[in-house]
Amino acid sequence: MTETQACIYEPCKSESAVSSEHHAKTPINHVLERLSPLELPAKEQFANYLRHKSRLNHKRRTLDSSFTSTILFLDFYRKSGKHDLKDLERADLEAFIEHEQDRGLKISTVKTRMAFLMAFLHFLVEQSFIPGTAIKKTIRFKLPDALPRAIAPKDLRKLLSVIHNTRDRALLLLLLRTGIRIGEALGLTLNDLDLRDRKVHLFQGEKNSMGRVVYFSEDAFFALSRWLKRRDSEKQLLFYGQADRPLCYSAAASRFKKYLTRAKLTDKGYTVHSLRHTYASELLNAGMRLECLQKLMGHQDIEMTGRYARLTDKTRKEEYFRAMAKIEKGEIDGDYR
Repeated sequence: MTETQACIYEPCKSESAVSSEHHAKTPINHVLERLSPLELPAKEQFANYLRHKSRLNHKRRTLDSSFTSTILFLDFYRKSGKHDLKDLERADLEAFIEHEQDRGLKISTVKTRMAFLMAFLHFLVEQSFIPGTAIKKTIRFKLPDALPRAIAPKDLRKLLSVIHNTRDRALLLLLLRTGIRIGEALGLTLNDLDLRDRKVHLFQGEKNSMGRVVYFSEDAFFALSRWLKRRDSEKQLLFYGQADRPLCYSAAASRFKKYLTRAKLTDKGYTVHSLRHTYASELLNAGMRLECLQKLMGHQDIEMTGRYARLTDKTRKEEYFRAMAKIEKGEIDGDYR
């Protein structure tokens, strides 16, 4: 667990402990104390916002909910390669929504968190700290039971045929063949990459180095090898932008949209996150067990992995006749009670 996560998900205290602490620590001091050790974009502005809510006599529960929702976004924003909220774009908010849904949160929970976050962003607009363009239009939420959109095989071939930039091709093939999240890919360093064994180490916590290992295929290996020969060896991050700046989510998403346009696929509703959905669907269609895919995807709940699985009619047909063959041969044993 990272320092930010530890401050967000602090242990619950007993009622007696909370009661005795109430006289010594006011609600606003409580959240400001949790905010203090964190290194996040617009930290000072967020502290001012929390003080503003306190002056309006908002309850402690409201302050805590606002703190959690906003800190989760600011931490996500920082990890995506951005450090100034003045650079906020609509794509950053959409990416955060996808990220939260990808973690298995209910749509109602995501909506609640976005409501608290948008209140903070409106405050920043009123303070003329950020422009209002990023929050001008309402963001649509996906239905919770809707299957993620995987890229159809013929569309995927079209897309890959128009990506000739060495860095972009390496990045997109890595996403497609490992199923890692775009934020995870943009945070990779050279030390996280193992070309010899064709695997990537994803460390989720700086202190405990907990994470997972994913693997990549021949075409991703070839694309990465080409990029490693051309990239600046002085850079620490595996993928970087221009002028010594990290490659952020919005920049990567913009490049992906450019290739969709070039491949004439803009009407299909594909996003960068579709590469992750495609990875899951293709592996399951190829026969990988759901339990194995769950580990590769980094899901705690196997039901979440199932939502990412888009099985084709051919796969279902093959599974049916494979199972029925066992039944007809009398290989099924046991009582149904």
